[in-house]
Amino acid sequence: MPNLTRREYQDELSRLRRLLAEMGELTVRQLGIAFDAAEQALPRLAAQVLEREPEADRLEHEVDGLVVRLIALQQPVARDLREILAALRIANELERICDHAANMSTRLIALDARLVEPARSLVKLGRFSTAMVQDAMRAFATSDDALAQDVWGRDRQLDEMYTAFYRELITYMMEDVRRIAQGAHILFIARDIERVGDRATNIAEMSIYRTRGVPLGEERPKADATKTLTL
Repeated sequence: MPNLTRREYQDELSRLRRLLAEMGELTVRQLGIAFDAAEQALPRLAAQVLEREPEADRLEHEVDGLVVRLIALQQPVARDLREILAALRIANELERICDHAANMSTRLIALDARLVEPARSLVKLGRFSTAMVQDAMRAFATSDDALAQDVWGRDRQLDEMYTAFYRELITYMMEDVRRIAQGAHILFIARDIERVGDRATNIAEMSIYRTRGVPLGEERPKADATKTLTL
């Protein structure tokens, strides 16, 4: 099988970047719709997320196939190889974030617009994680290490917000046992949001690796205290 010409190779790299950007836009849009549904208590909005979820799978498959083609036909090295491998990893993270958006939407539909008092805090948490994803993708697209580092550092802030929300919701549920079923759904939604932040941090790390050529040496800041929280 012949190698690609240099022009063909650059065209394929550009296509890979476009696919990844499209996937990032879809991911941010899916999260935005899910949190709009939570904020407005509209299950029909959450249903739109489920309808569009297969699109993330399709785009990930396209990225996978293109990465295999580039490596097989061109045997890239150095920065090009790092970019291609980072794109593969990032596409997987974005697809998983879309899965989280679908999980959250399923639970919002189950709640049937009966959102509890702490919903405002939940939406704030969700918007924060969405901004992390958006900024991580912008950092990768523009090779902005400073922005990627900033996203990486925000993971600790999201953990702190998640712990505060967890405490708020548990207290709310303990005040009235009739709130437990709804509260359980919302706890799972909050956990998905926290995982979205983790995946945005992974994207930021891959962006830094692509430009620097070495993994980020610092230990990831974590502040999720929910596993040891005592009320």
